[in-house]
Amino acid sequence: MAAKILKFFVAILMFISPELPHLLDLPAVPRGQELKLDERFELVWQDEFEGDELDTEKWDDNQSVDTLHWGPIRKGGYWHKDMIDVRDGCLVISTEYKEEPLEGETFGSPDEYGEGYYTGMVATHGKKDFLYGYFECRAILPKSTGMWSAFWMMNGGVYNQDGSGQDGTEVDIFESMYYKDAWWGAGDSVVCGIHFDGYDGMHQGYSIGRFFANNPYEEFNTYGLEWNKDEYIFYINGIECGRLSQGGVSQNPEYLILSCEVAGENGVAYADRHGTGPISLEKGETAEFIVDYVRAYSYK
Repeated sequence: MAAKILKFFVAILMFISPELPHLLDLPAVPRGQELKLDERFELVWQDEFEGDELDTEKWDDNQSVDTLHWGPIRKGGYWHKDMIDVRDGCLVISTEYKEEPLEGETFGSPDEYGEGYYTGMVATHGKKDFLYGYFECRAILPKSTGMWSAFWMMNGGVYNQDGSGQDGTEVDIFESMYYKDAWWGAGDSVVCGIHFDGYDGMHQGYSIGRFFANNPYEEFNTYGLEWNKDEYIFYINGIECGRLSQGGVSQNPEYLILSCEVAGENGVAYADRHGTGPISLEKGETAEFIVDYVRAYSYK
């Protein structure tokens, strides 16, 4: 009920001015163009997650510095392939606290697995890159504060500090950082944005803000991105949320990533990062990022 009341209030604000919800740090309701998928795009790649194991012809689940230039530590937790499962026609990335560290090679990274929160990621890195088109996943988001799931795109050019995103941009098709707001309705939202010029002093980041999905921690929603040479267009359930083109749109192929992350640093979960709130996942509990499919389309 709280979510319905908030969405009604936000709809009134958007009628007055589309920017008012963002100025008040409230999620907005997607109200842009409807995606004309069949008219404009053709399917070129997909994973429906059938069977009982990850298709390693399509995905890399190796959390190594060799493949993605990251070690096993990921912010306030650890990425580990044992947290990846395929069951009931879905990919499931689980997050839970492990008192006994999981075993695994770290491929030359000085970091090691330890006690803490474990989760995971999969990427098409080294398997399939994409340049322009429409990219979509259908998912249920993990239920915990202090962490988030994401569907995003990357390439090595993101790290180039040259004042441009044309050689590579991190494109966050969605990130689920607002489970803590569920008590008053704003938790039914995700955020979308881009990052380029590395992640230190020259970093540049832009967002279209937060947008409502339909009960996303309990029900499946679709999250999509249209990417062409001029702009990125973000969609929830086939309705446009907003557009970005700052820094120039990436002109280089990029790979897809599905991931969960825990707020914190050096493998220790303690931070309230980007508004997530502190971690609420107790020992013995599991939060699941459930992905029904990932599909990639090219322009007709």
